[in-house]
Amino acid sequence: MSADAASPGAISRSSMRAAAVLGILEQSLAAVGGVLLAILLAMVLVAVALRYSGTGGISGSDELATWLYIALIFVGYPLVAGSALAMRFDLISSRLQGYPRDVCEMVSHGIVIHASLLLVASGLALIGETGGVSPVLGWPEWWRYGLAPAAGLLGGAVVLLRLVAEGRHPRLIAGSLAVGIALFLFSEQREVASFAMPSLVAGLAGFLGLLLGAPLPHALLSALSLVVPLGSLLPQTGVLQTAVSGVSSFLLLAIPFFLLAGTLMLVGGLAGRLVALADALVGHRRGGLAQTTLLTNVFFSGISGSSLADAAFGAKVLAPGLVARGYRPELAAAIVATTAVLPNILPPSVAFLMLAVATNLSIGSLFVGGLVGGLFIALVLALTLRLVAPETASGVAASGQQRWSALASASPVLGLGVIILLGIRLGVVTTTEASALAAGYALLLASFYIHRSKGVAAALAGAFTQAAREAAAVGLLIASTAPFTFLLAVDQIPAALDATLQSVSGDPFTFLLAANILLLIVGCPLEIGVAILLLGPLLLPAAVSAGIDPIHFGVIIVVNLMIGSLTPPVGSLVFIAAGIAGLPAGKVFRAVLPLVGALILGLLAMSIAAGLWAIV
Repeated sequence: MSADAASPGAISRSSMRAAAVLGILEQSLAAVGGVLLAILLAMVLVAVALRYSGTGGISGSDELATWLYIALIFVGYPLVAGSALAMRFDLISSRLQGYPRDVCEMVSHGIVIHASLLLVASGLALIGETGGVSPVLGWPEWWRYGLAPAAGLLGGAVVLLRLVAEGRHPRLIAGSLAVGIALFLFSEQREVASFAMPSLVAGLAGFLGLLLGAPLPHALLSALSLVVPLGSLLPQTGVLQTAVSGVSSFLLLAIPFFLLAGTLMLVGGLAGRLVALADALVGHRRGGLAQTTLLTNVFFSGISGSSLADAAFGAKVLAPGLVARGYRPELAAAIVATTAVLPNILPPSVAFLMLAVATNLSIGSLFVGGLVGGLFIALVLALTLRLVAPETASGVAASGQQRWSALASASPVLGLGVIILLGIRLGVVTTTEASALAAGYALLLASFYIHRSKGVAAALAGAFTQAAREAAAVGLLIASTAPFTFLLAVDQIPAALDATLQSVSGDPFTFLLAANILLLIVGCPLEIGVAILLLGPLLLPAAVSAGIDPIHFGVIIVVNLMIGSLTPPVGSLVFIAAGIAGLPAGKVFRAVLPLVGALILGLLAMSIAAGLWAIV
């Protein structure tokens, strides 16, 4: 008997109770996360206002904000495994049937439970062992880990509650719990073997967990814990300690603020103004609606910084219109997914923020490089869409008055991008301060426009809770990669890779060819955030040694990995567009191939330019 279901009577009673408890728990955690994000935003905005008023900032505000961000990640941890940003790879498990599928699901859920138990045990240990106080606030350092045990307990409880709520067979639930406990007990053993490079073993274990359907952050945390008895120099408490250190950066606060700004624009209905402006400018051309989709993403890139948000917006708002204009449904979804790469290339880009944290590159310089590279990629896509679009030119261009009217209507939204880019580039504000100003500006705009149509409080609360959940998911990803990066450094993997690349690259062009091939291959199975955090610090020193400008190479890294978001097996943008459009992902993957080919040609041109710059 498959473990897909239990008896109907037991399902109806236990599932309803579990679903009710789960709903209350998730809503409560999301609400707390939203409140924490609101407090963070208010505190940073007040600190900026005080600093520029000449009265000085709030003492310890940066450190306090970082601690609140850590708290936000812990509060959101129980919500991540079941969210759209869980970064699960279920292509294998979804094709299995019967007992093999049950085993696969038991292991994947068990990995999440193991990661949760790691938080509980390591959190309690660090609370008891950590001494000293923070440098500015003077608070006990163990407070950083204070929420870890509760996050772990609630994370494990949410997994089990969800299985019960879905009416899964008790054998699957018990098996998942048993696997999680067994993995945890093994990770607590003394050294049972000694591997020369534990980081590679952890990488293989994490990849296996990902193949079985476990969320990527949980698979990494579980794998890092499992290699402790196999010779890892990072103990169980060290995994959590390094993970928390990985997100203890004031710069990372820009991520939740940019996500909040984009969410507020969507909730306030302001994104529609960008669509209207784009349609007025290019809607009459061949492939007009496809060109409108592209230009909308160019405009929206200056607001959200998130390709996932833009893919979801495009699939909901723009894809149905493309189908109505004669585009095949799979081509419409492919266009939406492909044009959504731009928000992670054009500033403000969450990908560039993560790259700046991983490599210590200037975020302002990366944003400028991303602006040039992103506009070039947009031009490449515009030419490609003109060729592949079935829609002929309408011949009816918008009048000058209509275009000015659309521009005037969209100007409040476009002003957000100006605040971000000019504020950072001119050095008026830091990246985090610019993101907070952008979120505050978006909050004012959304409040004004929502007030004219529906209740403000409910809509804004929904925006804050949604952005908090997304920020927690991204933060957990960054945290889970930090100890893995540390292990790679201990095993001298970066130095070995640097030496290998330098030995096979006698000139910049050879190095760029090797790096592009590596990044394109790695970008297929890895989510872009993980790939940036792991490969950025590894490849950048070798690029500099080959004479390549680090900013140029940073842009090439991001463009490479964004192509990976359109290719299997992960292909997150394709899965989002296909899922919302109700299409099989395989059809969309096939339809996106010509557009991916165009992106690779654009990447080749960018690489040639970087190589020429290096030898001039």
